[in-house]
Amino acid sequence: MKTIITLVFAAFISAITFAQTPTTDNKTSKNEVVTANNVEWGWLNPLRGDKSPAAGKLWGDRTKNEPAGFLVKFKKGFSSPPHIHNITYRGVVIKGLLHNDDENAEKQWLPEGSYWQQPAGEAHITAADGEDNMAFLDIQEGPYLVKPTSEAFDNGERPLNVDKTNLVWLNANDIEWIAEKSNVETAFLWGSHKEKQLRATLLKLPIGFKGSIKNLSSNFRVVVISGSLTHQFAKKGTKNVLEPGSYFGAKENATSKISTTKETIIYIRSNGDFKVNISK
Repeated sequence: MKTIITLVFAAFISAITFAQTPTTDNKTSKNEVVTANNVEWGWLNPLRGDKSPAAGKLWGDRTKNEPAGFLVKFKKGFSSPPHIHNITYRGVVIKGLLHNDDENAEKQWLPEGSYWQQPAGEAHITAADGEDNMAFLDIQEGPYLVKPTSEAFDNGERPLNVDKTNLVWLNANDIEWIAEKSNVETAFLWGSHKEKQLRATLLKLPIGFKGSIKNLSSNFRVVVISGSLTHQFAKKGTKNVLEPGSYFGAKENATSKISTTKETIIYIRSNGDFKVNISK
């Protein structure tokens, strides 16, 4: 089963204009690793200072008109004022409980591993209820701005909140890009699975997985959502243990050796295909 979502975005220039979200990412990825302990942190909304959630850079620059991936940390009990964003973003909960909806909606607390999409221009609040709350956000264009609800607009998209229990997982027998039968599973989140088109999936790796992922596209980025992953680019390359919130990018035709000691879920964002191989 494949889910195809058509995405649109709004850009502010001198006035609001509407355009199709890019179906490819023109930024060429490179071999790089950012461990959770080495994330650069600042404020998501600098104008609010410490009343704002913290933001940690993984790739790109959310303050510029380019694709970017970043982490957001919320304090327990955080609840934002009603607001809008100028661009659409997509998020995955890494830690804690998060709610993202209309200010008058009953709280739908999304646990770790849940996915949501917030359309550009739609008024909403974001709240957190766990002791330790963190999410990963993915944007296709920028800058990422917070604006008052007086500037709300309808860009044709609708919000989406998917509790992790409602994700649809496919096993290796249904996935052509996994080389051998295994307990690896995937859940498609957004994008198009046409050739060289931008898409994002979750990959669930079982306890004791040993193998590799070969990137076959110009842009390939991975964020660890849960569990733990040991990563290495080459046999003599540096080994890194990637905890939730860690990231690695890979250049085209690069192979990443990976292994797990616990069930691990990773978010894969790519401009096309990749191949998962299981070590014998």
